Amino acid sequence: MFAVDTNVLVHAVDTESPYHSACAGAVARWRAQPDAWYVTWSVLYEFIRVTTHPRKSRKPWTLPQAWRVVEALLASPGLRVLVATPRHAAVARAVFDETPGLTGNLAHDAHIAILMREHGIRRIYTRDTDFFRFPFLEPVDPVRLVAPPGTAEPIARYRGSKKRR
Repeated sequence: MFAVDTNVLVHAVDTESPYHSACAGAVARWRAQPDAWYVTWSVLYEFIRVTTHPRKSRKPWTLPQAWRVVEALLASPGLRVLVATPRHAAVARAVFDETPGLTGNLAHDAHIAILMREHGIRRIYTRDTDFFRFPFLEPVDPVRLVAPPGTAEPIARYRGSKKRR
């Protein structure tokens, strides 16, 4: 079981991204599998925000174009959307208590991490190293998984470093 972050989905559809091939290949494999994989509604809405925003996307899409991709993802046999459970507030409080410095833009990542913890999911495919702040998660960069032997740095090296998108 694993979750997928927005940036992987965005790179998967951005044919001009240097990470397109790795991310598109990963998403295609996940979409074809019957095994469970997860996103959150916030990830899907952020995907729409980024792909339709003229300052965030090289070639912004229309909302209907972005929504068609979301619908295609949702039609994947194994994809599930994580939603809050009755334990959500208690899990959020625990994560906030355990993880200092969660302010500003990190609130979005915290929401994803909290939902993952609620559902017992540890692995997240992402290019965002901020997820290393959450000790209960296992962030995996799908781009580094396909790098030629000897060229990829261990992802653990990026703990605490700046975002790489």
